Amino acid sequence: MGLFFFAYRDFVGDADALLERQGFGRAHHRVLYFVNLKPGMPVADLLDILKITKQSLARVLRQLIDNGYVEQQTGPMDRRQRLLYATDKGREFFAILSKSQASRIEAAIASLPPGSDRIVRGFLASMVEKSDRPRLDRLSLTQNL
Repeated sequence: MGLFFFAYRDFVGDADALLERQGFGRAHHRVLYFVNLKPGMPVADLLDILKITKQSLARVLRQLIDNGYVEQQTGPMDRRQRLLYATDKGREFFAILSKSQASRIEAAIASLPPGSDRIVRGFLASMVEKSDRPRLDRLSLTQNL
């Protein structure tokens, strides 16, 4: 567990510093991640994924929308549905946030024997609650397992 703690601390460290400069936190980063991963994601799906309250998400979303990182549109079939899209600014900021994290992951996997990336991905997927595993598939996060 200690290794996991230090790996996580270092994994989020660079992004945390960039987020703080914008007046944002990790919740903003999580929203940007999933909105960039699946453009048009309904707010309801995001609530299920993040397991936060509507009130918490509303505050974070309001800041991201007001600052031009995310836009919200009504659903084409159901006008009550709110769909989320990253703006150009949101995609650019997310790319900057992700760059150091992706580099850290790539370097760590490159230091392992060939084929280890599959084991690492399997390990991480196994840590996810069984009830959320179908969601990993829908988000295309398990396609290389």
